Amino acid sequence: MNSGGWAQALRGVGVGSVLLLGGSASQAADLCVNPGGTGGCYSSISAAVAAPGADNVIRVARGTYHEDVVITKPLALLGDGSEHTVIDASGLLNGVNIDGYNNGGLAHVIVSGFTVQNANAQGILATNATDVTISDNHLTGNDRSLTFGPTGPSCPAPGFPVYFLAGEGFDCGEAIHLSGVDHSIVAHNFVANNAGGILLSDDTGQTHDNLISGNWVQKNPYDCGITLASHNIVTPFYTPPPPGVFHNRIIGNRSAYNGLVSGEGAGVGIFAAAPGAEDYGNTISGNVLVGNALPGVAMHSHAPGQSLDDNIIFANRISGNGTDGDLGSSLPTMGISISSAVVAVKGTVISQNVFKDEGIDIAVNVADPTSATDAHFNSLFGPVGVDNLGEGSVSATSNWWKCPKGPGANGCSTAEGNDVTVDPWLARPFGDFDEPFTSSRSAKH
Repeated sequence: MNSGGWAQALRGVGVGSVLLLGGSASQAADLCVNPGGTGGCYSSISAAVAAPGADNVIRVARGTYHEDVVITKPLALLGDGSEHTVIDASGLLNGVNIDGYNNGGLAHVIVSGFTVQNANAQGILATNATDVTISDNHLTGNDRSLTFGPTGPSCPAPGFPVYFLAGEGFDCGEAIHLSGVDHSIVAHNFVANNAGGILLSDDTGQTHDNLISGNWVQKNPYDCGITLASHNIVTPFYTPPPPGVFHNRIIGNRSAYNGLVSGEGAGVGIFAAAPGAEDYGNTISGNVLVGNALPGVAMHSHAPGQSLDDNIIFANRISGNGTDGDLGSSLPTMGISISSAVVAVKGTVISQNVFKDEGIDIAVNVADPTSATDAHFNSLFGPVGVDNLGEGSVSATSNWWKCPKGPGANGCSTAEGNDVTVDPWLARPFGDFDEPFTSSRSAKH
C-alpha cells in the first residue's frame, strides 16, 4: 500500500477523535496556519505554536512548511492529512520536537495528520513528557546526517542534543523517538525509508506505559522497525528515577523489511545496552513481522546487572526474517531470538504466535542456568520449532509442531538443545498465518 492509500484507510481514526480535545474556554484558542498567512492565519507552524495560551488547537492547511517545530506546552497540532500537509525539515535537526526535557512537566500534546520528512536526525522526537499522541502521520527520509564509516552508519547530526550523544549510535535517523515518555500513544503512522522506524529509549528518563499500535513500519534500511532500547548511559544529563523501558505495549503493527542494508534490524527489538539497563515487562502482541534482517522479535542482553525479564510475545504473525548473529553466525533464520551472555532472563512468555518460512521458529541462548522461557500454543512450522542453545530451560508444551505426531516425528518440526519440555503437544495448529486465531481449533494429543 502506498502512503496515500495508507493515510486514506486510516483517515479519521486519530484526527477525528482529537478534534474534541482541548483546554477550558478561557485558556484555549483555535488557531490556523496556511502557507500565505491569509484569513487571519499564521504563515508558519512555529509561529502558531508560540502563540500565547495552553491547550490551543492548531489546524494546518495543505502545503509544505520548511520548519523544525518545537512544542513546549500542551496543544493539538492537526494537519490536513498526511498526503497534503508536509513538514519538510531539510537541513534542520528534527521535524517536530516535543521538548519536555527543557520544559518540565510537559503533557497533553497531539501531533496528527502530517508528512514529516528529510530531518537530519529524527522525524518526530518526544522527550520527558506524558500523554502525547502521535497519529496518522507519514514519516520518511529522516536520516539526512547519518555518516558512513567502516562499521556502518553513525551519528551525531550537527546540533544533536548532548544528552543523546552517548546512547544513540545509528539510532539517529529514527522516524519517531520517545525518550523519558510515559502514558502516550503512537498510532496509525506510516513509517518508511528512515534509518530506523520507531524507537523507545531511556536516554533522558524512564519510558513506560506507552501504546505503539496500528503503525505500518517498513523498509527502514539501517535499524529495527520498532526498537525498545535501554541505553542506561550514566551522564550528568540523567536524573532519577533510574532508567528503564518497561510496561510498553507494541500491538497490531506491521514491521517489514527493516535493517536490510546494515543487517541490524529486527521487526521488534528489545535491547539492553550498558550495565544496569532495564527493558522488562513489555508486551509484543498482534503484530505482523515479515522479512526483517534480524528475527521478527530479537531480545538482547550483554552486560551485568541488566533486566530483560517478564516480556510477553503474544499472537504475532512472524515470517521470512533473518538470523541473529548474537546466537551464532552459522545458524539459520529465526522467528524469535533471545540472547543473554551474562544475566538470567526470566518470565518470558511466547504464546499463540504463528511462524512461517523460518529455519528456527524460537531460538534461546541464555548462559545463566536459572533462566526460564515459557512457549505455549504457538504454531511452529519451521524445520526446528524450538532450539535451546543455552543453559536455561524452555517449557514448550502445548504447541503445534507442523504435524500431529509431535516434535521429531517424520515431517514434524523438531525440538533441539538442552532442557526443552514438549509433551503434551497440539494435534491441530492453533492458528494459520493468513487466518484469524480460533482457540477451538487446538487440541492436545
